[in-house]
Amino acid sequence: MNTRFNFLLLLITISIGYSQNKHLNLVVGTYTKSCESGGIYTYDFDLSNGVAILKSNTEKINNPGFLTISSDNNFIYSVNQFQNESSISAFKFNSKSGKLDFINSQNSQGVNPCYITNDDKNVIVANYTSGSLAVFSKNSDGSLGVAKQVFQQFGKSVNPKRQESPHVHMVQFSPDHKYVFATDLGKDKIYIYHYSATSKKNILSIKDSVSVNPGSGPRHLTFNKSGSFVYLLQELDGTITVYKNKKGKLIKFQETTVIAPDFIGESSAADIHISPDGRFLYASNRGTANDISCFEIQKEGSLLFKSRTSTQGKGPRNFTIDPTGNYLLVGHQYTNNIVIFEINKETGSLTDTGKRIDICSPVCLVFTEE
Repeated sequence: MNTRFNFLLLLITISIGYSQNKHLNLVVGTYTKSCESGGIYTYDFDLSNGVAILKSNTEKINNPGFLTISSDNNFIYSVNQFQNESSISAFKFNSKSGKLDFINSQNSQGVNPCYITNDDKNVIVANYTSGSLAVFSKNSDGSLGVAKQVFQQFGKSVNPKRQESPHVHMVQFSPDHKYVFATDLGKDKIYIYHYSATSKKNILSIKDSVSVNPGSGPRHLTFNKSGSFVYLLQELDGTITVYKNKKGKLIKFQETTVIAPDFIGESSAADIHISPDGRFLYASNRGTANDISCFEIQKEGSLLFKSRTSTQGKGPRNFTIDPTGNYLLVGHQYTNNIVIFEINKETGSLTDTGKRIDICSPVCLVFTEE
C-alpha cells in the first residue's frame, strides 16, 4: 500500500512540476501605423511566473489587428486593416521558434476587417467599415482560397456618428459548431447563421437575427462551455446582455453593465471573456474608464458583479486569459504595452503583477502551445 501511495505521490509531484514549468506561446497582433511595429509578435510565456520573452516577429506586415490560429497550431490567419486595400493573410507558424512565414493573402471583400476566425475548412472575416462578412476556403497547405460567400448588410441605427451604416464587428462559431454568430454594431443586431463547413455554395445560411437596445452597439460576445448561454458586450452603452441559447435561438433574460454607478466620463466597452473554469466573466471598458469588470457566473447563467480594476493603461482593446486561469493579460492600444494580472481563482479579483510587455499598439492576444 505504501509503495503504491508513494508512486501516486510521485506522479502527482511530476504533474505539478510540469504544469509549473510549462510554457506557452503568446501571439500578439498589432496596429503598425501609429508607432514602430513589424506586425505579429510571438513571446514565450512562462506559466510559473508570468514572464514573457520575445521569440520572433514579422517584418512589414500591414495592420494585423486581429488574428486566429489553426487547431493544429500550424497556421495563423490575420486581418490586414487598410481601408479599401484591406486583406486577410495566411502564415505558416513554427510553434517552437515562434516564426511566421507568409503564405498568401486575399482581398477581405470589404473595408477594414476587424475580426477573423477559422476551423479546419474555412476562414471567416468581419469587415467593420463596409459592414460585410466573408467566408474563405482553406487549402491543404494552409493557404487561403478565394471568397466562397460574402454577406453585405444594409441599414443603420440611432447614433448618427457611429451607426450611420452597418458595422460587422465579430464573427464567432457556437461551441457545437452548428452556427456562426455575427454582431453588427451599426445596426444594433446579432445575426445567427446555420454553418455547413463542407457545403460548396451555402456554407452560411441565415437562421435568425436579434435586435438589441437602440444605440447600444453590439461589439463582442462569448459563450459558456456548453453554449447554453451567450454574453453580449455592447460598445456604445457598456451593457452586457445575457441570453439563453436554444439551438441558435436567443432569449434575453438579464442585462447589466460595465460602467460604475458614479462614473463620469467617456465609455467604450471592448472585449469579453470567461475564465477557463467557467466561474467568472471579465469585460473591458476603454474611453476614460480604462478598467475591467469581473462578474461571477451564477448557476442559472446570470451575472453577479464582483469587482472593477484599473487596467493600468489606455485603450484596453483586447485581453486574454491563459489556459490555466492564473493570468489575465491586457493589451493597451494607446500606451503601447501589455499589462499582466494574476487572477484570484476564488474571488475572480485581479492583482497587478508589475510585469509589462512593451509593444507597439497591441490589439489582439492569443495563447497557443509551443
